[in-house]
Amino acid sequence: MNELLKEVLKYVPEKAEISESGFEGANIILYTKNKDFFLDSGDVVKTIVDAVKKRIELRPDKSLLMEEEKAEKEIRKLIPEEAGLANVIFDIPRSKVILEASKPGLAIGKSGELLKEIKRKTLWIPIVRRTPPIKSLITEKIRSVLYENNDFRKKFLNKVGERIYGGWTNEKKDIWIRVTFLGAGRQVGRSCLLLQTPESRVLLDCGIDVAAQDPEDSYPMLDAPEFDISKLDAVIVTHPHVDHSAFVPYLYKMGFEGPVYFTEPGRDVASLMALDYISVSQKENRKVIFSSTDIKEMVKHSITLEYDEVTDITPDIRITFYDAGHTLGSAMVHLNIGNGLHNLVYTGDMNYETSNLLSSAITRFPRLETLIMEATYGGSNDNYPDRREAEELLVKTIKTTIGRGGKVLMPVLGTGRAQEIMVILDKMIRNGELEKIPVYIQGIVWDITAIHTAYPDFFNSNVRKMVFHKDQNPFLNEVFKRVGSRQEMNEVLEAGPCVILATSGMMVGGASVEYFKELADNPKNSLIFSSYLGRNSLGRKINDGEREFNLDGKQISMKMEVAAIRGFTGHSTRERLISFVRHLNQKPKRIILLHGDNSNCLDLASTLHKMFRIETNAPKNLEAIRIK
Repeated sequence: MNELLKEVLKYVPEKAEISESGFEGANIILYTKNKDFFLDSGDVVKTIVDAVKKRIELRPDKSLLMEEEKAEKEIRKLIPEEAGLANVIFDIPRSKVILEASKPGLAIGKSGELLKEIKRKTLWIPIVRRTPPIKSLITEKIRSVLYENNDFRKKFLNKVGERIYGGWTNEKKDIWIRVTFLGAGRQVGRSCLLLQTPESRVLLDCGIDVAAQDPEDSYPMLDAPEFDISKLDAVIVTHPHVDHSAFVPYLYKMGFEGPVYFTEPGRDVASLMALDYISVSQKENRKVIFSSTDIKEMVKHSITLEYDEVTDITPDIRITFYDAGHTLGSAMVHLNIGNGLHNLVYTGDMNYETSNLLSSAITRFPRLETLIMEATYGGSNDNYPDRREAEELLVKTIKTTIGRGGKVLMPVLGTGRAQEIMVILDKMIRNGELEKIPVYIQGIVWDITAIHTAYPDFFNSNVRKMVFHKDQNPFLNEVFKRVGSRQEMNEVLEAGPCVILATSGMMVGGASVEYFKELADNPKNSLIFSSYLGRNSLGRKINDGEREFNLDGKQISMKMEVAAIRGFTGHSTRERLISFVRHLNQKPKRIILLHGDNSNCLDLASTLHKMFRIETNAPKNLEAIRIK
């Protein structure tokens, strides 16, 4: 570690007056007291990067920085009013100034000219963040947690870098790689994989199975002998759905102090989902396993990555996120292990299809020997209509229900499915295929939608064009109305025909169940499922034909119409899973199937083996596979 910094400093001229050098995760940071060198370092930084093959960032020493109040006045003078500059926040320990603007492009200026001018005049390094068009308290809270803990973050990120560049601690010549399945082995729920090498211990996802009958079956099997939290180097979260992310705060409660890697929207939504998990647990008298303090620790220890950004996370593991097409900011994880010894891709949940909101999952990877892939809909009977057919059925069901004076209840996943449904409804209303009817967005769905509006760069090209070029943000349609309290919920129930989007998608708690209790006995109403329905969930029971229920002491005799529209799933169909493997530019030597029912995993494993002559496995929970 120290040798690396010494090597870097060899290339820096004395006039640079480097006052401090250190790490920020995998990046090397140099602070200079020389104003001229900061503003024009020539080819020095490029030379260093070429020599050490690491990312280098040059920053001004805090002694050079313009006083904050004066700097803010200068910044506001430079940024045009139409950019919608709201907050100007100074990150003093890292010499950065964060500019929150509703139109970031105008704040950046053509070819970044405005940022260059701010840097030249104030010597602060400007970073532009988008202000969501829909106010998001959770995004504001997350950003404030990060800003308020700048000193902690600087020390924490340096510590992460010291671990990455501290050299190999294990000198064994026997190099091996092993994956242990602590959840999602022949089941959907509590995804959690432990990747081990002689040098590193990394968790891939850490979620909760909310549909489990026994609470103890809800959580990852961290009591496995292989797992030792004191030796855990990092956690990587592919996306924020509860079954992949909600147990991460508990790790910090247990004493974990290492980094958790997300995409930026993934971090924001995961934090909100974890807060909602606490709220639902309290309402349903279930054990609350972590607190908001633990979620705050997760945020403080988070490191966010862009798609295609390559970064070291331990001395022998380098990761890259690729678009998974599943939900906002969802990522497939490419792992380069042991300096090229082995390359592994873990898909998490992925969709090999361009949806109404997101692009299709990526199939091009630099190298690939082992593929760990979901099998949610991998069974031979798990093909369903395409999105166009699904849209037609959705519109038909809504029109029929509204025509008879009823209400449409759509239990949805808070992130992903709900927002795609909103985009479809917006499109149908704009095209005149659907009349303007109120669409009520319950609590957390609205908050997650607000987060979506902060990250339009993650949408597919069509939706990005609507947002950036046509000023037609689909989430700002006037038909969408927030429901934030019990009183407002009662008003929705008493109002006329409408569509209601509420969590949870499987109806294992939350507002969707509360609405169901009030709407179920009216045959004018309709219930539309668009999410995966886990075993033993209320949604699965309804979809399987049960019509009599006792919910919290209330007897429900269900008479509302039921429709299951599977074409909106964020998962790949069996055909698309096979197509994904077929179109991989690097054919793996081994495919491991998980995140599917027992029969689905085995069925898909058998099919892929026969079609591609590739070794396949469908491990059970607590099984370990040595992949090298």
